[in-house]
Amino acid sequence: MRLTKNFTLSEFDCRDGSVMPPDVFSNVVKLAKELQVLRDFIGKSIIINSGYRSPDYNRSIGGASRSQHLLGKAADIRVDGISPRELRGIIEELIKDKRLNFKGIGAYANFTHVDIRDKKARWNG
Repeated sequence: MRLTKNFTLSEFDCRDGSVMPPDVFSNVVKLAKELQVLRDFIGKSIIINSGYRSPDYNRSIGGASRSQHLLGKAADIRVDGISPRELRGIIEELIKDKRLNFKGIGAYANFTHVDIRDKKARWNG
């Protein structure tokens, strides 16, 4: 199922095959729309390492107990040729320009976490 021009639902599915609850689906749609804005700006494919996570899967990989992934509000992403730190900078500029609405951003060694939580949060992994 296509969510935006460049993103499909399967990219956000839990890696353990769990069915995505309906309330999570609506969050994933909002998240995909934000990621599409980023994709259009950078002009490169965005690879989603992790989208929605079921509670069992999140526990099995050591995810935070209140992870935004559980709500379908988060994605861990990477873009070939752009470091996580550079991607974070691009995202911050797009937020400043009111083109993106990500509230949570974390830069890790191999990916960037973005989410659509209600309050601003920033960290380095």
